[in-house]
Amino acid sequence: MPHPLPLTRVPALLFDSAADADSHAALVVAGLVRERNSGGQRTVLGLPTGSTPIGVYRELIRLHQEEGLDFSKVVTFNLDEYWPMPPEDRHSYHHFMRETFFDHVNIKPENAHLPPGNVPRRDVDAACAEYEAKIRKAGGIDLQLLGIGRTGHVGFNEPGSPADGRTRFVTLDPLTRADAAPGFFGEENVPLHALTMGVGTIREARKILILALGEHKAPVVRSALEDAPTDRVPATLLNGHQDLTYLLDRGAAAELTTIKMPWRTGPIDWDDRTETKAVVWVSEQAGKALTKLQTRDLLEHDLHELLRERGPVEALRNRVFDRLDATLCTHPAGDGAQKKKTVLVFSPHPDDDVISMGGTLILLCDHGHEVHVAYQTSGATAVFDHDVRRHLDFVNAFGNLFDVAPLVNADAGEELPERLIAALADKPPGEPDSPEVWKLKALIRRTEAVAAAEEAGVPRRRCHFQNLPFYETGRVKKQPISDADVQNTVELLRAVQPDQVYLAGDLRDPHGTHRRCARVVGRALEAVQAEGLDPEVWRYRGAWQEFEPHEIDRAVPISPEVTARKRRAIFKHETQKDRPVFPGHDDREFWVRAEERTKATAAAFDALGLPEHFAIEAFARGPR
Repeated sequence: MPHPLPLTRVPALLFDSAADADSHAALVVAGLVRERNSGGQRTVLGLPTGSTPIGVYRELIRLHQEEGLDFSKVVTFNLDEYWPMPPEDRHSYHHFMRETFFDHVNIKPENAHLPPGNVPRRDVDAACAEYEAKIRKAGGIDLQLLGIGRTGHVGFNEPGSPADGRTRFVTLDPLTRADAAPGFFGEENVPLHALTMGVGTIREARKILILALGEHKAPVVRSALEDAPTDRVPATLLNGHQDLTYLLDRGAAAELTTIKMPWRTGPIDWDDRTETKAVVWVSEQAGKALTKLQTRDLLEHDLHELLRERGPVEALRNRVFDRLDATLCTHPAGDGAQKKKTVLVFSPHPDDDVISMGGTLILLCDHGHEVHVAYQTSGATAVFDHDVRRHLDFVNAFGNLFDVAPLVNADAGEELPERLIAALADKPPGEPDSPEVWKLKALIRRTEAVAAAEEAGVPRRRCHFQNLPFYETGRVKKQPISDADVQNTVELLRAVQPDQVYLAGDLRDPHGTHRRCARVVGRALEAVQAEGLDPEVWRYRGAWQEFEPHEIDRAVPISPEVTARKRRAIFKHETQKDRPVFPGHDDREFWVRAEERTKATAAAFDALGLPEHFAIEAFARGPR
């Protein structure tokens, strides 16, 4: 059930998960379509693209296929399109909408409208005016579904866009292009320009839903919902609309005052976690160690109620100090000399294990525990074509050096390495890989993963490559998770019989794979728990974000020597070094991110007055 959020400038609903938010948005759309269908009226929808609405489109497809939702009277107008971009190009939003939605429902092709990205520059203004005329002729937009970009853009209305803007030609913000880079296999391949509906056009929709999912949207959501309207955050220009609602998952809502500092927005039910969150926050704001906090520090930061309900300050600071101190753990699976445990680490991509918890992985092995790593996906999409060519060159050189006959493709009757090299030479960036190239990319990631695991102390026989079906599409876009993904994981859990399980709780990864992989493990754990297998479960973060002190249930100190070994393990992932295909929103190399984040966690503990450590890897109990 959604929870209304208080003290925001516009109505906002909080959902426990992205899937719940998707379902709600789809039900709102479906309800309007059914209502207007029953009166013989058409429904005019404004639609977005990108990763945010995919779950909504999948739910609408389900409603059409399983519950008869009829789109035959629906007219759609998409927000935007890249320019120049032919509609048949796989990077075009024309292609995206067909593949993601239109081809799966009974919408009439003539009723689905998108801005034309293939018109000559001299004709762009006229094409934009014609698009506006089509919207007016259709009677205006009944419901506009939107996402929100990290710059606060809606559609491609970047910072500085006018509040009364109409469909027009725009130049994309560098941050927007960086966010689009994974789909284009490099920012240099992302178009500089686009056509977009203007804020003025969007404001004329009779109802607006803005969907924001994931922790990486949290800062812009806070600005959109709590700050005054400004063209520097274009989404805020919609504030004041007569029927505007934000739909948020918990990640996107994380920076809102009512979530981050709930004591500032009204009475709350205090528990150990909210107490820890509040006292740590005061300590950080006051620049004092926990044991130095005084009553006036809490009063000056609006925590009168906490003092009244759970004070005095001496009791508060001591409880929180002891609570955080108890999280410090130098033997994360216990002393292996006393009882050896079996540990299973789930790694969404082939490098997440060593990047996110490489120090803990090393300690688990050094302490004598039986450690397994399950690589949930091949990670093949994150390998550049030039890395494949480099490995093929090695195969050819190896054959020549040792007089080994060249590999031959029996079906084609030709030498395989040379044929693949020739095929890659003319392959445009982002073009789907052939099955052979995909297998080679997966093999490259696999050998890197094994080398990294061995550096950390995990023998190769305990490296498990699941290749979950949802991921292995050969494209950046993946399928929904399925029973096959869950069953694959159930069988591994049964085979390994772990005492401890670690899984990714880092949900800011730009491709959403971590989130899906976590859901797969969660469903598999539910299945095996019914069979009596009930391991400890810990969530890790690392490459994309880190837990805050109040979120940490276990803090594993990492020494300089272990940090150096962890770095060497990360370096084994040569294809992800220097310039990975999917760098996300952080320009630092993965090993730098990992080290600086673990050192920052140690520094945060030190500032709170807790024991000083070189670095700390943090974990939370899970899944939650």
